[in-house]
Amino acid sequence: QVQLVESGGGLVQAGDSLRLSCAASTRTFTFSNYVMGWFRQAPGKEREFVAAINRGGRSTDYADSVKGRFTISRDNAKNTVYLQMNSLKPEDTAVYYCAGTLSSAIWRSALEYRNWGQGTQVTVSS
Repeated sequence: QVQLVESGGGLVQAGDSLRLSCAASTRTFTFSNYVMGWFRQAPGKEREFVAAINRGGRSTDYADSVKGRFTISRDNAKNTVYLQMNSLKPEDTAVYYCAGTLSSAIWRSALEYRNWGQGTQVTVSS
């Protein structure tokens, strides 16, 4: 089991950047055992995949809607995963969640992730 706490959300204008952080604490498995993902949920919409990164940090996956604008990374020494968001658009407005799974594969489905943070709000104004 791992506890996840997101931070870094806020209100920005279109075209601005934000970096989200997700700090993990675990009493059992080490952070580097977890594949990590970012998801988001806008009001009235289902939670959707944003990005994921494998355990070593060398393999990543992105939703088409954020590819080229967002970058996921991790620092296993700091037990932290990041989401750098550039060229933000109003349609990026959502609550952003980080999630972890003990897996050797990167998953886009939220069902594959058992550990979730509480979320951080990102609002992009036009």
